[in-house]
Amino acid sequence: MLSPKRTKFRKQHRGRMRGVASKGNTIAFGQFALQAQDCGWVTARQIEASRRAMTRYIKRGGQIWIRIFPDKPVTMRPAETRMGSGKGNPEFWVAVVKPGRILFEMGGEDITEEIAKEAMRLAQYKLPVKTKFISADTNLASSVQEKTKNKKKSQEEVKQ
Repeated sequence: MLSPKRTKFRKQHRGRMRGVASKGNTIAFGQFALQAQDCGWVTARQIEASRRAMTRYIKRGGQIWIRIFPDKPVTMRPAETRMGSGKGNPEFWVAVVKPGRILFEMGGEDITEEIAKEAMRLAQYKLPVKTKFISADTNLASSVQEKTKNKKKSQEEVKQ
């Protein structure tokens, strides 16, 4: 399972998950991707289970990129322990996921959209966050439409 080789500090605060992902929110490696729709913690076990589900379905034909890494330690106290006596020991690792973040990417010559969609659907069941299947061509088309809308708005502003 995924975990950092070493960290500067053993324990971290829980933190807050506010806003949308500013990094890792575009397709960079493959043609198809799984994008998070809400925020949450994805554990190393869940990432591995999703990866296995996708790999098994595509029969090791294409290539899969994991775009998240569990680098946040989650601590837990033993059951039925009295209050006080400090923070618990690190038990597992999580990746903090915000809306818009690309979780997995898939690509390859023998990977069609149908195969990728089904593989990503199997991976979705293993994850605790709501996700959406996107492809590079639809992503490009939407960004082109936004740019043309912005150009039209700016041309209208110039005319006025």
